[in-house]
Amino acid sequence: MTAKRKIVSGLFISLDGVVGAPETWHFPYLNEEMDAAVGTMHAEADTLLLGRVTYEAFAAVWPHQTGALADRINGLPKVVVSTTLNKADWANSTLLDGDVVTALTEAKRWPGGTINLSGSITLTRALLEAGLIDELRLLVHPVVLGTGQRLFPEGTGRVPLKLVRSDTFSTGVMDLTYRPV
Repeated sequence: MTAKRKIVSGLFISLDGVVGAPETWHFPYLNEEMDAAVGTMHAEADTLLLGRVTYEAFAAVWPHQTGALADRINGLPKVVVSTTLNKADWANSTLLDGDVVTALTEAKRWPGGTINLSGSITLTRALLEAGLIDELRLLVHPVVLGTGQRLFPEGTGRVPLKLVRSDTFSTGVMDLTYRPV
């Protein structure tokens, strides 16, 4: 029997839970350890799942990058969840229309490997609530931002998680992997 596919959500996050606009605070912590961690996430994936905002940000940058990580990201099949896009022009991109939870529940039954959900905060929240996230990989940056879009905003229900892996980089970034309990 083929193993069930899993969805792994990877996010940059501050100590106070901010995940929004990482391009404004993440880069001082970028180093070879971070590159390796992000590279490993993409190397383990056979599909990249993106919400509209992350898709548009990635599609504006990655096709113009070079190197192993860029080749990997550009070459992966990309599934884009959006109710507002009419097309997804970035290579190997497909729009997912209809009920996202139903479509991804079915996709997890198909043969294949890991579905990597990068960024895409709204989509991550929805899939966590639906019980579809198998691993939550947080790269926790040693910075308090005070404001910004949080992964778990006020009023979020209980989300029990189990820490299954941790590492600390020389920059103080913690690489934490959780699984739902």
